[in-house]
Amino acid sequence: MININYQKELEKLLDEIERSAEAPSLLLHSCCAPCSSYVLEYLSKYFRITIFYYNPNIYPENEYWKRIDEQKKLLGEMEFTHPVSFLAGDYEKERFYEMAAGMEDLKEGGARCMKCYEMRLLEAAKKAAEGGFDYFTTTLSISPMKNAQKLNEIGQSAGRKYGVKYLASDFKKKNGYKRSIELSKEYGLYRQDYCGCEFSFVRRRREEL
Repeated sequence: MININYQKELEKLLDEIERSAEAPSLLLHSCCAPCSSYVLEYLSKYFRITIFYYNPNIYPENEYWKRIDEQKKLLGEMEFTHPVSFLAGDYEKERFYEMAAGMEDLKEGGARCMKCYEMRLLEAAKKAAEGGFDYFTTTLSISPMKNAQKLNEIGQSAGRKYGVKYLASDFKKKNGYKRSIELSKEYGLYRQDYCGCEFSFVRRRREEL
């Protein structure tokens, strides 16, 4: 398998956009406010962004709404070069559990997580196509725990299915993850200590015992 430098690919595209002096539209799937902070700071110079919060994997339900509130708080306080708006997807937790059936005991980063990424990116691609967006992408690659190669492959496949361009990225590069921590502190954001689903929640609590 050829390892692709997605950050370099992104930088080439951003250079082209900068030279064109136009701001394309981008549907940015966000898993949470902290992860989106650096991505918004970075990309809002080039794109008109709509944050798409679609995370039916989040557990428990009060955690889901807490993350939405934090996302809205960040958008209300950050300053952007181009407009940034917010779109909430449906909280389809039953859909997540149906997808995860039979994979409940798998370790994080395995097949269950890949299917979860696929579910969310397919929904993002569908929304991007319906909304006539120029591009879509996700904040997920900012995490050091997530495989950017796999995420980009999943995103590109979803883009082909719905006929919309996937913005290749690896947001952890250029100290992106470190910057997201700094911005989280600057804006007083709540940072969860687990990925989001019930399985990661239970695992985290076991580790604390």
